[in-house]
Amino acid sequence: MNDITHIFTILFLMLGPFKIIGPFAQITQAADPVLARNIAFRGTAYATITLLLAALIGEGILSSYGIPIPILAISGGIILFLIALLNIIQQFSPPVKKDENPIVPTMKMAITPLAFPTIVTPFGIAAVIVFFAISPDMKTKLLVGAVVLGIMLLNLIFMLVNRYTFKYLALILPILAAILGVVQVALGLQIIYKGLTQLLKT
Repeated sequence: MNDITHIFTILFLMLGPFKIIGPFAQITQAADPVLARNIAFRGTAYATITLLLAALIGEGILSSYGIPIPILAISGGIILFLIALLNIIQQFSPPVKKDENPIVPTMKMAITPLAFPTIVTPFGIAAVIVFFAISPDMKTKLLVGAVVLGIMLLNLIFMLVNRYTFKYLALILPILAAILGVVQVALGLQIIYKGLTQLLKT
């Protein structure tokens, strides 16, 4: 679990841009470029602050209960696995009929629905809290924090260029979603397996 590449991959799947592109395009469909850019910046700022605060507060709460690290790792793996499984199942659900009338964009949309719950999801917050809690030292915690900041920067970049790239990304997003869903299921199972292995050794 100390492998920063695995941490980045998991957090990227749960907080990264691929689940934001579609909703952001819908929110800003009728917005001028300046308003769309301001919504992207403000939404990213709200999301970043919320995630870091939740990580610090959540880690303190979990530490006060003295929960063993393998149990925390297993909990995180279960969350990752279930969310990935749910996303895969939803891909086979019939498409929901969308309202043809464009949404009237306002700056309030930077908070909701952009920052919450599009960028910051309950399971995304849970994953960040767990990674902070199982980090063995301050260096690892800072690396996790840097990963979160990096993913938020990627989200912002994708939103800023979304107006020009969405029509191309829309063609490959379903394929990427299917592939990343399988990867997420596998990573969730791997975390559960490692947690159980560590638990049995103690």
